[in-house]
Amino acid sequence: MAVLRQDIHQNIQRLETVFESEPSRYSSIDEILKMEAHEGIARKTTSCSRAFVWLTRSMEFTVALLQRLAMDPGLSMEQAVEDAYAVTLKPWHGWISSAAFRVATKLVPDNKTFIDLLAAKDQSRESLVEEMQTFISLLAPFLEEIHSALKLYSLERIKST
Repeated sequence: MAVLRQDIHQNIQRLETVFESEPSRYSSIDEILKMEAHEGIARKTTSCSRAFVWLTRSMEFTVALLQRLAMDPGLSMEQAVEDAYAVTLKPWHGWISSAAFRVATKLVPDNKTFIDLLAAKDQSRESLVEEMQTFISLLAPFLEEIHSALKLYSLERIKST
C-alpha cells in the first residue's frame, strides 16, 4: 500500500504546487482543469488534470471497498479489494498496472487487522459499519460533481500510461 499512498501523495502535491503558484488565478480545481484544457496539456502524464482523475478514482476505489466490507462482513479482505478494483480501477489500468495490482492484493491485511485500523478503540463493528455508510453517502454527491467536471473537460476516459 506504500506505493498507492505515494502515488496519491504525488498527485495531491501536483495540485497543491499549481494552486500555490498563483492562488488568485487557480482558486479552484475547476480553474486548473480549465487552464490545462485550454492549453492542451490536460492529458499529459504530469498534468494536474491527470492527477485529479487518479485521485478521483482512488476515492471511488475506497468507496467501493468500504461498501463491499459493509455489505458482507464475511468477505475476505483480498476478495473485497479485488471486487473494488474490478469496478473502479481495472478498466483504466494497462497490463503492467493490473499485474502490479494483482501482486499487491497478496499483501493486504486480513479483515480483522483492517477493521481494527479503521475502528476507534472499543468501537463495535456495527458502529463502524454505520460510520462507513455515512462516509459513503456523504462522498457520493462530491464524486458525482467531480465526474461532471471530468466529463466537461473530456477527462473521464483517461487510462494509465
